[in-house]
Amino acid sequence: MNAATATTNNALGSPTPVLSFGPVVLSVPGRPVDLQVRVSAPATGTGLPVVLLSHGHGPSHRLSSLHGYAPLADFWAAHGFAVVQPTHLTSRTLSHLVADAPGAPSFWRSRAEDMTHILDRIDVIESAVPQFAGRIDHSKVAVAGHSLGGFTAALLLGAGITDPGTGDVVHLTEPRIKAGVLLAAPGRGGDVLNGPMARQWPIIGAVDFSTMTAPALVVAGDKDDSRHFTDMGPGWHADPYTLAPGPKALLTLFDAEHGLGGIAGYDAAETTDENPERVTALARLTAAYLRSRLHPGDDAWRTASHALTTGTRPVGRVESK
Repeated sequence: MNAATATTNNALGSPTPVLSFGPVVLSVPGRPVDLQVRVSAPATGTGLPVVLLSHGHGPSHRLSSLHGYAPLADFWAAHGFAVVQPTHLTSRTLSHLVADAPGAPSFWRSRAEDMTHILDRIDVIESAVPQFAGRIDHSKVAVAGHSLGGFTAALLLGAGITDPGTGDVVHLTEPRIKAGVLLAAPGRGGDVLNGPMARQWPIIGAVDFSTMTAPALVVAGDKDDSRHFTDMGPGWHADPYTLAPGPKALLTLFDAEHGLGGIAGYDAAETTDENPERVTALARLTAAYLRSRLHPGDDAWRTASHALTTGTRPVGRVESK
């Protein structure tokens, strides 16, 4: 077990020390390897909401696993959330084990099913983590994901997807998840999906956001052009907001590229727009959004969004529907 302490005070209250434990290993029938998860939570407190955090598919080996996204996981846990991070089958840490497994390389169905397996066995996870049992609120569950993880979060929040193998429309909605955060998630398919990576990952364009009815905060960088998928520009990453029904919020971060300042890991080499202040602001805003969604009547989102998107140095702009 290792401990980490966030240091930034904000409208969410003072941070508390964080306990992080992993891996917790879950055996899943039919999965080619066991499902491994990391749990991060504040050292004290009960009734903790749960955030399932889905990693992306970046160039690093270990950041696309339970070991990544510490700038978000640490902050969220320090401010009252229990964060559960799986290693999906798309992780580069598993590529030598699952390259020929059914569903490779996108494992789109497995990624979403990992989250359902976690919720089905949350009691097992609670029991396996020291000082964690009995401290979470099973009725307050959210999902967050970056890039390909945002794609996974969209499916869990209600987006439909056309199975490329059968042509059938599939829904992997997880009703226990009450809200979500999509960070630099892929947008629409069709003619706009015309970049070189689109041919390798056609599943990206198979999502229908019109059925994604659960509340969600969509985060997009205004410099994230993702030209390897589309020539639509940064607006492509706002599609989960523009093409989905409400209630939704869109946070557009100024000068942010696909890494959104460096959320995948502390000092991650592949971050093209490294900006610790942006990462801290994003952590605050996402935590505030989830708190207000999971605790109706809480004004953390209103307070944080006003503070960070107004004034002389706003980090971005917010709109909602």
